[in-house]
Amino acid sequence: MANRNGKIISISSVKGGVGKTTMVTNLAGIYYLMKKKVLIIDADFYSGGISAWLDIRNKKDIFMMIDSFSNNRYSNIKDYVVNYNNGIDVLACPKDPRCALKIDCKYIPMIFEFAKREYDVVLVDTNHIMNEVNLMILDNSYKSLFMVTNDLVDLKNTKNLMAIFRETNKSNYLLVLNCSRDTGRDYFSLFDIRNIIKTNIDYTISNSFYIKNIDKYVLNGEILTLNRNINRFHGKDINRLKSIAESLLKEDGTSDIDE
Repeated sequence: MANRNGKIISISSVKGGVGKTTMVTNLAGIYYLMKKKVLIIDADFYSGGISAWLDIRNKKDIFMMIDSFSNNRYSNIKDYVVNYNNGIDVLACPKDPRCALKIDCKYIPMIFEFAKREYDVVLVDTNHIMNEVNLMILDNSYKSLFMVTNDLVDLKNTKNLMAIFRETNKSNYLLVLNCSRDTGRDYFSLFDIRNIIKTNIDYTISNSFYIKNIDKYVLNGEILTLNRNINRFHGKDINRLKSIAESLLKEDGTSDIDE
């Protein structure tokens, strides 16, 4: 069995619809181009969208893997993942959302340990609700990436979360402002946002990365960062995503702060 000692990277937010799943797939594409073996875990157990985005027809999912753990049937993580391409695999969310209620968070570290042995990078797409499962994911992540948008409710919730992180001395995360999600929402400047949430923004995804016909790529199961046209016309934004991907793997937790 391979022993890659991979890195667990969770992508989270405190509000839905901020571009988490898009970020997960984009990072997967970047790491694939970096010759990393990648696993995407869809841990949004109730309404995960990774399989739909990548047009994957999975027969197995994370609940089936956990059920095998609890009944001593588990053999190999490869029995539960589906290939997207020769470098990216997916461990899908439960096909039946009712199964999400049966998932015990104590199995999350176990899943991560098996995944780290087989993959260089494990990207975990989470739900925006800070429940026991998501807290367990954060606690067992090498790094976390939090998405925030120029939205008052989002900023309010992010401010509260950052306060908790300061109180608990949590520092293994990056904060990314996504301006490409809702390009008309520019209520606050970057200076204002920093003051509202009482912390810095590590990276900004610019509004120029707004993809008007993004549904076309979703219907085709494409990853934006692996598309030639996207790379040609959005080179600056792709380079920014590469910087984010590299920062998430850094040992020292440093990042190239946006100015």
